Amino acid sequence: MASNLVQVLAREFSLAPTQVENTLKLFAEGATVPFVARYRKERTGGLNEVQLRELAERHAYLGELEERKTVILASIGEQDKLTDELTKRIVQCGTKSELEDLYLPFRPKRRTRAAAAREKGLEPLADRLAALNRPDAPAVDLEAEAVKYVGEAVASAEEALAGAADILAEAAAERAPLRAWVRAYLLKSGHFAARIKPDFPPGSTKFEMYRDYRIAVRSVAPHNLLALFRGEAEGVIALDLEFDERAVLDYLEAREIRTREPALRRFWQQMLQDAFERLFKNALTGEVRALKKQEADLASIQTFEANLRELLLASPAGRLPTLAIDPGFRTGCKVAVLGPTGTFIEYQAIFPHQGAGQRAQAARVLQDLITRHRIGLIAVGNGTGGRETDAFVGEVIAALDPQPLKVMVSEAGASIYSASAVAAAEFPDLDVTVRGAISIGRRLQDPLAELVKIDPKSIGVGQYQHDVDQKLLKRKLDETVESCVNHVGVDLNTASAELLTFVAGIGVAVAHNIVIYRDTHGPYKNRRALLKVTKLGPKAFEQAAGFLRIRDGDNPLDNTAVHPESYPVVRAMASDLGIPLDRIAEIPKHLQSADLNRYAGPTVGEPTLRDILAELEKPGRDPRAAFQYATFKEGVNALKDLVVGMELEGVVTNVTNFGAFVDIGVHQDGLVHVSQLADRFVADPKAVVKVGQIVRVRVLEVNTALGRIGLSMRQAGAPPRR
Repeated sequence: MASNLVQVLAREFSLAPTQVENTLKLFAEGATVPFVARYRKERTGGLNEVQLRELAERHAYLGELEERKTVILASIGEQDKLTDELTKRIVQCGTKSELEDLYLPFRPKRRTRAAAAREKGLEPLADRLAALNRPDAPAVDLEAEAVKYVGEAVASAEEALAGAADILAEAAAERAPLRAWVRAYLLKSGHFAARIKPDFPPGSTKFEMYRDYRIAVRSVAPHNLLALFRGEAEGVIALDLEFDERAVLDYLEAREIRTREPALRRFWQQMLQDAFERLFKNALTGEVRALKKQEADLASIQTFEANLRELLLASPAGRLPTLAIDPGFRTGCKVAVLGPTGTFIEYQAIFPHQGAGQRAQAARVLQDLITRHRIGLIAVGNGTGGRETDAFVGEVIAALDPQPLKVMVSEAGASIYSASAVAAAEFPDLDVTVRGAISIGRRLQDPLAELVKIDPKSIGVGQYQHDVDQKLLKRKLDETVESCVNHVGVDLNTASAELLTFVAGIGVAVAHNIVIYRDTHGPYKNRRALLKVTKLGPKAFEQAAGFLRIRDGDNPLDNTAVHPESYPVVRAMASDLGIPLDRIAEIPKHLQSADLNRYAGPTVGEPTLRDILAELEKPGRDPRAAFQYATFKEGVNALKDLVVGMELEGVVTNVTNFGAFVDIGVHQDGLVHVSQLADRFVADPKAVVKVGQIVRVRVLEVNTALGRIGLSMRQAGAPPRR
């Protein structure tokens, strides 16, 4: 790797060069971020996942920048226009936009007005006028200078001056310092101005707040900008980037015009006006729009990442026999029975909402299923009929002892999963509605294991997710899923191929081979058996093994996050203490204050040793928080049941830059605007609430016509803050 890149990255991230160099070497060897973060702390100096991903992204950017510099230097060199000064400026470029500004004058172009003027032989006239643009230049007769070029290709002196002006305008528009200043000016002093087009009368569009809207470019919130761009794309909003054009022209004239001769000054002013209108304005306003869009995309994606992480790391209800119910009125409720690990056992359809007779029959079926399968959990989907079905189930289990735990579960994405190829492969003989019920039950048992099967964009925790850079969105969400899966760990003997795909070092093909081997040979007894899986070699084993768990296997360490490469260390600890491996939880209490250096080795230092002790304290523990669920208020099932001032319990379903959406059990999430999140100023809603959090809210507004609910988490009577 280039030593200069290492030095640049070390400086930018305030790291030691050895940290950067070691980290980049690990990545070059095929190591994954989760593996490096957890098992190579000695090499990286303890860099966490966020730091590692940022370092990898920045390294990739700088690498692309260096490659682009090489291409540009070669291109300009082939044109025989590369000077030492230009080479130095290109080599010193720190951003792609700065580099492209320098390359612009040399970039191959389509036929331009300036090119046409050169073909007419007017470049010498342009050079002459440029040479006269100096304070000590004598008075000049522009027409006399231009008439020299009149001939077969140029009909008049006026045409000659216009062609020369085109050449000079293009040169001015391609000057990197001028472009950089104008771009910076637009970012600092420009305003986005929006209006709703006349075809859309007041109250007829979801973009109503932008009917007469103006905001500084530097201040526009990401969600507002994405909404503006969406409204523009849908033909509802007319959006402009406004700025003081006179201020820009004044700057261009001050930088470019040096002559005091009146006629020549007027020529240059007119030329710069044309350059600005024709070559600067549209190009740079487009660049600024694109730049702000990139910033908005990134902010939106970061919000999506944070929400997805909270959703995936939601507390599992546990390994219990589960009854999953997909509610419905006319078509009935689909009831699926699942084993403790999500295995499908039985299916029934019940019709509790179609008369007393059907309701009684449904109750008998439900009681039978609960009793026969010793159900410990009941998952009720929160879709249409959810609250009514939840109430019915509550009546049924009231007489049971013990009572199963009943929880309403978000159906977001369940229909997407049930119709997917993944679901069809899992349950080829089941109807999509039954698959949906199974998904609802499994996401109560273990949200992470089930939600990884669904495209994150279908789960309902994004913000303008379809408007952002889709390639970047997918990469970031995949990284989030990967991070969550490896943070929790995966049960090797129950995990689906989809879940295994996100384990460090395991791709799609290997994940399916792991499942095939398990189905063929039975449950894995130890981690080393993975090496018998087709296409899973030593490198993949090194990356993946520490994140895979085996319950009740041959080696208790296989159910921990201790990597197999560190098993000898644990055995040495156990031997020194006289503790058998089946009692590894006793090891840490004897070594917390001991000198661990005696167990250190080439790849195992104190950071790893401390991690090992922490893992051994609670071997096989789930790092996710204890399970919690919201209790919706009885009798509040629809918007019509809401009353302003009513206090309710709910669960946060989505967090955006402008507030949080909360499910209060009425089939329509309410919005807690950022100004209503707390009794203090809130800059970032994610600092106050997170997806899955149980909150108390107060109803501020109910708009039945628009299906909108306004909520508050502030104390009653407190003034709004923003």
